[in-house]
Amino acid sequence: MTPAASSGSRTDGDARAWTSALGRVAVAVIAAIMIAAVMAFLMLPIIALVTYEPLHTLIHNFGTSVATDAIRVSLKTNAIAFVLMILFGTPFAYVLGRSRFRGRSVVLTLVELPLVMPPAVAGIALLVAFGPLGLLGGTLSTLGIANPVFRQAAVVMCILFVASPFYLRGAIAAFEAVDDTFLDVAGTLGAGWLRRLLRVAVPLASSGLGAAAAVAFARGIGEFGATILFAGSFQGTTQTLPLAVYFDFSGDNIDAAVAIGVLLLAVSAAILLTSKLLARIWTSSTSTSPSRDGRSIYAPS
Repeated sequence: MTPAASSGSRTDGDARAWTSALGRVAVAVIAAIMIAAVMAFLMLPIIALVTYEPLHTLIHNFGTSVATDAIRVSLKTNAIAFVLMILFGTPFAYVLGRSRFRGRSVVLTLVELPLVMPPAVAGIALLVAFGPLGLLGGTLSTLGIANPVFRQAAVVMCILFVASPFYLRGAIAAFEAVDDTFLDVAGTLGAGWLRRLLRVAVPLASSGLGAAAAVAFARGIGEFGATILFAGSFQGTTQTLPLAVYFDFSGDNIDAAVAIGVLLLAVSAAILLTSKLLARIWTSSTSTSPSRDGRSIYAPS
């Protein structure tokens, strides 16, 4: 190879190296701009909400009767809905997660339908199903059961309807991921359906179950549309935290609305952090073996 050709080859190599380096720099700059734009769009409203009013004013508005009543109603109704969701939803999710039958995809679609249903439509659906003139309204009256409309029972029903699909879908996926071997071994050792669920499937799927439960609880805390239509907004009875925000805002009490909004933001952040922490703890503390402390999970407690 002549010196001229060698020099030209080095020049071409340097040019390609510079072009490649400039390309990487351009991609990095574009990525940084996009990340900054997305984060700014997501964070600016949150920062504005938190910094809208001084801390002492914020704390003062936390103690108003509207805020304290809404906190009590929200915690009570969400706790009841959460317990019902876990008790009834976990076995349901286990059956769907571990079974294959004709029509399963239809059942899954129906379970997921409330996820995409507008909240206002969910409220109307509950009203025409359980209201005094609804599909089951007459049946409830005949059985001597008080109609749930505009009562705390209606709030619980709204939360269950809009939030439980989040838990069910996550729980179904968690149970689907459980290794069949452990369940089969438990069955051969005489463990019944319930024991396999509680002592094998639930511990192995606990990380996914915890994450799904946290998302569902957060959705329940933030429920608004269905509740205002089916349960109404009565302070101390059916007025939850999101409804209290709307009540204060519509009454030109923006400071109180912001304070409750900050409280809801803090609760949501705490739920997310707790779910991540629990998932990390479960991931590090559970093994692939379905036994703990050297004692078989199939043995009697």
